[in-house]
Amino acid sequence: MFDLPVAVDLRTAARALGIGSTTAYRLIREHEFPCPVLRIGRRYRIPTTELMRALGIEDRPLYSVDPEEDTDHPSGF
Repeated sequence: MFDLPVAVDLRTAARALGIGSTTAYRLIREHEFPCPVLRIGRRYRIPTTELMRALGIEDRPLYSVDPEEDTDHPSGF
């Protein structure tokens, strides 16, 4: 998820949410899509940060050890 662009297409968002495209379009029409949707021309785009928030994913990766403080490997690897 962290390698996605700033916004994704509706099909990608629907797949991440575990729903089909038809259901995604219906939810948009009913104003029930689980995150904000941008309409650009005839296409829908979903901001990646909003999609991640709807999925319960933090905005940035969480590490059990702070990579800046890793003293076992001075090179960071």
